[in-house]
Formats: sequence, C-alpha cells, structure tokens
Amino acid sequence: MTETSPPCEPLLAFHTLSARWRGKRSFTFVDADARFGSPSALFAVWRRWRACDERSERLHLVATAPPDAPHGNDPLAIELARALPLRVPGVHRVEFDAGRVVLTLAIGDEDDMLSRLWLRADAFHFDASQHDDPRKLCKTLARFAADGATVTASAPEPAQAALLKLLTGSGFDTAATPDGITGRFAPRWRVRRHEPPTACDAPTREAIVIGAGLAGCAATSALASRGWRVTLIDRHASPARDASGNPAGVFHPIVWRDDSIAARLTRAAFLHTLGKWHALEAAGHDLRRSRAGLLQIADTHEDAQALAAAIERFGYPREYVAAMSRDEASRVAGVDVARGGWFFPHGGAISPAAVCAAQLAAAGDALAARWNTEVARIERDGRDWRAFDASGAVIAQAPVVVLANAHDAARLGHLFGDPTRGVRGQLSMLDASALDALRVPVIGDGYAVPLGERRTLIGATYDIDDTDPHLREAGHLENIERVGRMLPALQSASVSHGRVAFRCVTSDRMPMIGQLADETAARRDAHRLSGAWPLDLPRSDGLYGAFAFGSRGLIWATLAAELIASQMEGEPWPIERELAEAVDPARFFLRALRHGAIGAA
Repeated sequence: MTETSPPCEPLLAFHTLSARWRGKRSFTFVDADARFGSPSALFAVWRRWRACDERSERLHLVATAPPDAPHGNDPLAIELARALPLRVPGVHRVEFDAGRVVLTLAIGDEDDMLSRLWLRADAFHFDASQHDDPRKLCKTLARFAADGATVTASAPEPAQAALLKLLTGSGFDTAATPDGITGRFAPRWRVRRHEPPTACDAPTREAIVIGAGLAGCAATSALASRGWRVTLIDRHASPARDASGNPAGVFHPIVWRDDSIAARLTRAAFLHTLGKWHALEAAGHDLRRSRAGLLQIADTHEDAQALAAAIERFGYPREYVAAMSRDEASRVAGVDVARGGWFFPHGGAISPAAVCAAQLAAAGDALAARWNTEVARIERDGRDWRAFDASGAVIAQAPVVVLANAHDAARLGHLFGDPTRGVRGQLSMLDASALDALRVPVIGDGYAVPLGERRTLIGATYDIDDTDPHLREAGHLENIERVGRMLPALQSASVSHGRVAFRCVTSDRMPMIGQLADETAARRDAHRLSGAWPLDLPRSDGLYGAFAFGSRGLIWATLAAELIASQMEGEPWPIERELAEAVDPARFFLRALRHGAIGAA
C-alpha cells in the first residue's frame, strides 16, 4: 500500500464521489477518526477532488482527531501541520486551495467532539476499531446525514454483525463486503428530531449588510468569498467610524479556572481570526498588527496562582498561553507590573480600521457600498428583504439581510425584550509617559497599548447606558488610575487627546450571532414551544444578525461572519452547536417562552 493509498481505498469507491459532487455548490465528507500520521480517507478524498475537472465549488472535510500534531511524510499532512500552529481542544477551521477546500477539525475526545458538531454530510467514513461507543457514533451519523448520504466503515469481522445492526437501526441501508461495510441513509421511520442544516432559500446570491464596522466588513468578506454580491450600507461616509474606529484594539483569548462556554467560544474565535488575518496579510494587506504577544495581569495574587494551576491542568501549549510570575511578567512588559499573570504569544494589538479596509478590499467587485445612508426599517416582500430610508424610499433589495449595526440591530429586527444595552467607552492617549518603555500590550484592570513614538493608548471606561459623546477629564483620570493599578510606574500622566465610542452588549455579555427567530410565528405557537430547544424555533427567512460584541469585536466579528455564512450556505458550522446556541440571537426570546412569559398572539 503506497502512502497516497489508504487501507480504505477500495471502500471509498462506493461513495462515487466524482459523480455526486459534480455541479454542487458544496460537498461535505466526514472522516470520523482521521489519523494524520498515516494514509487517511480524508487525504484520499481531498486528492480526488483536486484531480477532478467537474467538482463542487467547495469541498468541506470534517474530521475528529486527538490533540497531537499531524505528522508523517504525506504532503497534505505537512500542509495541514503548517496551517494548525495552535493545537488546543475545540473546533478549528482551516482553508486550503484558495478557500475552496475547508477543513473543520474537532480536536479532543473523538466520539464526544463529533457529536457536538452541526452539519449536513454527503458521505462518511470511519474505522469501528477506533471508537469506544459505536452506538453513539451511529446515532450521530444519522443526525448529520443528508438524503442518500453514503457511509463506509472498516471493521474487524467479529464486530461487523453488531455494527450492521447499529447502522440499520440508525436509518442506513447497509451491506457487508470483503473490504468492510457500506451503506446509504434511507430511513424507513423517523430517526432524528431535527433535520440537519440546509442552505437558505435564496433565489439569488445577493445580500444586504447593514453596518460597516468590524461585524459588517467581516460578513461582507465572508459572503463575497462564497460568490455572494453584497450591498453594504452605513450611515457614515466610510467604514470603521464608530467603535471600530479606535486607533488600536487588543485581541486575545481568555483563560478561566474552568473551560466555560465563554472561554471555549473566545478560544475558537481567536484562533479562527488569526488564520483569516494571516491570509489578508499574505495577500499584501498591512493590518498594523503587533507581533510580540500580549500580557494579562491578574486582578489578585490568588487569581494569578489559580489561573497558573488551570493552565497546567488543561495542558495548554506554551505557544498558546504561559503563566508568569511578577518578575517574569515585568521582563516581558519592559516595565514593572503589580502582579503575575499570563502571556499570550499570539495575542497583541491591531488597527480595527485596517482590518475593515482589508476585508472590503478582498471583497472586490462583489461589494456595492452605500455610504451616508441610514436604514430606518426593513421589510420582507415575498422572497426579498427591502431596506428603507426615513422618507420611505427603498435603499436596497435582496433575499438576505445581515444586521451588523450594533445598537440599532435589535430595533430593525424587532427583537423581544430590548436585549442589548449601550456602553460608553472613553480612551486616552498618553505622550511621553512612564510607559514609554512598554514592549507589549498589557490588559487586566484596563489596558495599555504601546503605539511607538513615545505614545501609549490606555483605557477604557465602561459607562453603561451613558450616551454622552464628549470627552471628560474624569474619564482620563479613571483610565490612568486603573492602568496604574497594573503598571505602578503610571501614577500620573499628561493626556494629549482621547476618543469616545459606544459599544453594544447583552445582559449575559455574549454576542448575538446567527439567524433571527420569527417571533410572530413563535408567539402563535407559544404553548407548543414552551419546552422548545433553539432548533425548534421558527426562523425569519433570510434575516441574520452579528452584533453586541462589546469589547471583543476584533475576534468575534470574523467567527460571526463565518458562522452566518455557513448557516446561509448549509455548510458545517465552524463551532460546536452548544456554542452557537449560546450566542443565538433568539436565546432571550426562547427563555421567555420557556418561562411562560410569552403567550399566544
């Protein structure tokens, strides 16, 4: 057997890939137990797609794997190893072949990680000997299977009879062959509660994106890369004028004592965003990104010790995060710090405006921008959405709308219960201060970002429901005091200027990302939906949201765009379904339904 011919090669012929992916927008193949150090079905399918003249626009490869690095001499394994610099638990999405081959890799316990995903698969392959719970695996495949999806499995002969029974019970019409087991999804009874995701019912690939900050620019780029034409509307004369217009912003994951949903979501967003930024930079865009890492200072000595223990317990690689004593952190920072903390080698600071400009440039001719234009309302007319200005004139019309306009998104989307709030943030620019020697961005009780030329950006205040757009001397003093608690050398400083921007947050401090609920339809069926799950809710056709990012827009925006584009295209979701549900724009409405706070309309 050659290196390019895995043991499952005879089984793969059953999938008739060349015929089935011809002319399709996307094709999804799941390798439930990828072994990157040896020939795998994943790489064999990838090679076949590359060699096929008539193939799908995009090939989605989904794999689960333990947290060890891809290795071996296979050129595709080498290419994959280079693309995955940080192997930490969770879902990683990596693009190859100019974005036409997309790998969604779930790292962790293989049976558990696969069941956490959400996707519609056209074909599966697995090795039964690699799974401790074949019953759970077969049920998972049935949840994901498209109509007529094919499955092949390698299994030792003594286990074949039991596996055939499990697959048949999960809705697959199966057979045993000399090479293994083959099957096709053809259930004769209902085997799942929810249908796997499908593409939105849009007659044309045209979308309206409202808001040209980080969220809107990322959404525009993600849709344009999939062949969509986007009308981008913003009330300002150019992109990145509100909170996205700050001189610099910090980016980093978070580490908590437990691997919470927020920590997992932020880790996924951070890693996905790094990959997208690297691609923009490789294409020649200057994002004005720092390269020396980012240092987080603990709030207390006890927190520093607890987080150091958590980092060791989770086994995070040092290239992801490293705990540091006070002396170590001071050496990294270049100035004295108050306490120890932890260092993110791939964290740092970046220009939000430069990111937005690069994303819009990457969209190219697929983008039509409407500046100095405010959307007063949106309305669905047949299969299209229309955006109107205050005079009632139609600004744009398309089958899909993405609300990426922060504070105004909840109003345009008519969301239940006013789920978002505004937060005023004032930042301050220091010239020639005690922080001139600062080498890396430092965060904790505030933040400090060295900008060069003896300038340091510090901030920011957090003034909930405060709408004052003017700078306040008290805000500058508060910023100096808070940063001084992290960096004791800063006792006083002269502020040359500052900036006020308004962030949008929710009560649970999680963003709003995904397809909006059809709240009118849900109210009519409120009694039945009193025990609903997110997938039970009716959804507004073609209406999506990406807003309420708070202070994490730099990393959440790119992942939000990928999740929304995946939902629109019926592609595998880039994060676990549990994480997607934690940021679902319908989550507050769903809670009200469950608590009986919403009656039938």
